[in-house]
Amino acid sequence: MDLAYIPSPSTGVIHLGPLPLRGYAFCIIIGVFAAVWYGNKRWIARGGKAGTVADIAVWAVPFGLIGGRLYHVITDYQLYFSEGEDWVDAFKIWEGGLGIWGAIALGAVGAWIGCRRRGIPLPAYADAIAPGIAFAQAIGRWGNWFNQELYGRPTDLPWALEISESVNREAGLYHPTFLYESLWCVGVALLVIWADRRFTLGHGRAFALYVAAYCAGRGWIEYMRVDEAHHILGVRLNVWTAILVFLAAVVYIVISSRVRPGREQVVEPAAVTGAGGAQDAEGGAEPADEAPASESSAGSSAATKKAPKSPKVWTRKPSKADTVAKPDAQAESAEQH
Repeated sequence: MDLAYIPSPSTGVIHLGPLPLRGYAFCIIIGVFAAVWYGNKRWIARGGKAGTVADIAVWAVPFGLIGGRLYHVITDYQLYFSEGEDWVDAFKIWEGGLGIWGAIALGAVGAWIGCRRRGIPLPAYADAIAPGIAFAQAIGRWGNWFNQELYGRPTDLPWALEISESVNREAGLYHPTFLYESLWCVGVALLVIWADRRFTLGHGRAFALYVAAYCAGRGWIEYMRVDEAHHILGVRLNVWTAILVFLAAVVYIVISSRVRPGREQVVEPAAVTGAGGAQDAEGGAEPADEAPASESSAGSSAATKKAPKSPKVWTRKPSKADTVAKPDAQAESAEQH
């Protein structure tokens, strides 16, 4: 008898009257809010405006959800389009099934649209939200726990996950791969935060580090899973995807650090313009006081240069009468003495 294991919830849905609250969807929503909140803090710290991350997330999140669902449906098409399956189930996203590869790829397209509308470089935005995305994944993985899905091989470890019997699954104790990936994502987020502070990562390198670190963990975690998946050369498709994306991320880090070293000085031009305008408004009285003095100085200089010459003083030449009168005046003065 197993004395220790992780129990699974008996149901993944809680009903509030006619409104169903699904654990999977709840975890995804909390993860999105956590990513936006933390991404906003990092964006402000880099000189951006508050609220910009949320504005761009309005584009990125819907694109990401669509991309994640498309990747899952395409790579596991037999679950929806095989004989006896209902293709309408492909739209039931609340039942689980989001591929992170498609979510990041199409989410980046949505983020690019939002950044372009705001005049913001996409790499700078990606660097700001990278740790938040990892935290969001860590939270979102608990949605798999509610749905009792994506577990690993059977195990008797103390932290084994209890799975109840249902359609396409057998009751037993299995590796909680959802928990492994959740903890790994927390470690990835902390790694990116540390590396960003230590090496001042910029131009998309913090995001590339997140991608590479996540892929390194996803590879060995994916190898432990036992759910149905397509294989190439005996290896699960997602393992190959993790390897290829990991290599691409590492190559980007190396080339980017050589071509564009350092970090962006300005991440949001509107924030710089707004800050400059605020400074002008606060110190507006000072330039107004200095302007007249400057004009006065310039005026006095101009006046000095353009001042008219002083008029000539005309003197009268002495006449003969003045010459004759002068000795008489001298004689008179001598007699007085």
